[in-house]
Amino acid sequence: MLRYLGLCGLGMWLLLAVPVLAQTEPIPADSSGLITIGSISIEGNYQTRTNILLREMALHEGDTLRLFQLPERLEIDRRKIINTNLFITAAMQLIPDDDDPAVLNVRVVVKERWYFLAMPVFQIADRNFNEWWYERNRDLRRTTYGLYISYANVTGRADRLRVLAEFGFIPKYEIAYSIPYIDKAMKIGVSTGISYTTNKTTVFRTWNDKLDYFNSENLNRERFYTYVNFIRRNKFYTFHSLDLRWNSTQLSDTLSRLNPNYLLRAQNQQNYFQLTYSFSYDRRDNVQYPLRGRQYFVQASKQGLLPSDDLNQAYLYGGYRQFFPLGGRWYASSGARMRLSAPRRQPYLQTSGLGYRSDLVRGYELYVIDGQHYGLWQNEVKYRLFNVQKTFDWIPIRQFNTIPLAAYLTAYADAGYVRNYYPEFSNTRLGNTVLYGAGTGLDFVTFYNMVFRLNYTLNGLGEHRFFFNLAREF
Repeated sequence: MLRYLGLCGLGMWLLLAVPVLAQTEPIPADSSGLITIGSISIEGNYQTRTNILLREMALHEGDTLRLFQLPERLEIDRRKIINTNLFITAAMQLIPDDDDPAVLNVRVVVKERWYFLAMPVFQIADRNFNEWWYERNRDLRRTTYGLYISYANVTGRADRLRVLAEFGFIPKYEIAYSIPYIDKAMKIGVSTGISYTTNKTTVFRTWNDKLDYFNSENLNRERFYTYVNFIRRNKFYTFHSLDLRWNSTQLSDTLSRLNPNYLLRAQNQQNYFQLTYSFSYDRRDNVQYPLRGRQYFVQASKQGLLPSDDLNQAYLYGGYRQFFPLGGRWYASSGARMRLSAPRRQPYLQTSGLGYRSDLVRGYELYVIDGQHYGLWQNEVKYRLFNVQKTFDWIPIRQFNTIPLAAYLTAYADAGYVRNYYPEFSNTRLGNTVLYGAGTGLDFVTFYNMVFRLNYTLNGLGEHRFFFNLAREF
């Protein structure tokens, strides 16, 4: 009888105090009674199939656990649902069962995103905004324009169709389709796509750790690839993928003469198959802007599978990053990446290094450091200024009337190293030396996965300036 009354009291307390779990105080640790998960219901998924959400949840109907464990378990499931990038918000509600006080029902309330986006494209064609701003004199001719279409959740199974048509400085045409699950066990997914790009003005070499362009009115490079990628998700946080693609590059005779090492031996065409295996573990609280959790990955690729292929090369790439709270509004992260490749003599087109995407020592945004191997170590501390979420009922479209906004002050310090066996090919002064960079900044995080970053950075050369970055996780 005492146990029955105690569970009744706890059930009433949960009903009153935990209407939306993400906004409640934690259940006291001494509330150690066992409860059973009754029904799990989903609301707000007008297009998304229910089994897609249930696939993300570790809790199932009939599970038994201690009451004090429930808030953390539900919060973990809520984050996994948000990380599908299908929903603006997700809330977990607990409802005591009318017939059994030892049973709690779970209601998941989601707010879906706007899945179909047809957006005009207008963007700079350079490696990043800062290179265009500081190095290219903000030349508006170095822009691309066109149309980007993204139709997410086409069939309600978290699949996505993407179409891109860009014109201007670098014409590009792409189409891709992906579906995360094609089997009944919901473990295997597949994606496929094609891409075609042409260049008149083309990077033909890296010199003094800067990109050199050849300007022409004639077509100087064509690149085409097509791929099929199989993904296996055995557990919630682990992913295996196997990517098979065919790559083709055609150069003008002028470009191959300007840099005989572009494809090696002054060749003007390169065709090859590529097979890449990737493994990743991703347990971040939010893939858009993580504050807790960890992520690591490893990727092995063989470029050139047939004797007739024009390339015979391989690389191994991997990294690890940890995100952790320091208490209060303070957070920190630290991580490292490394890439090894073989053989030593490589075409310029396949020679990688620091300076592309997020693989850079902050402070060296204006530089490209080519090489056969590299390592990178990045560290950051941040302080949350605010994190709010506003709903504007006067906006009629529900996918756009909830706007989250958060701001963080950041401080960071990075180090990196690039091993270049042929420094004479690029006249590098940054290759084969340790690179350092540090700075402070301000990050704004808002809806539809957009992150704005404004940084002030000092690098190992004594250079210091402001850098701006806009990132978006599609």
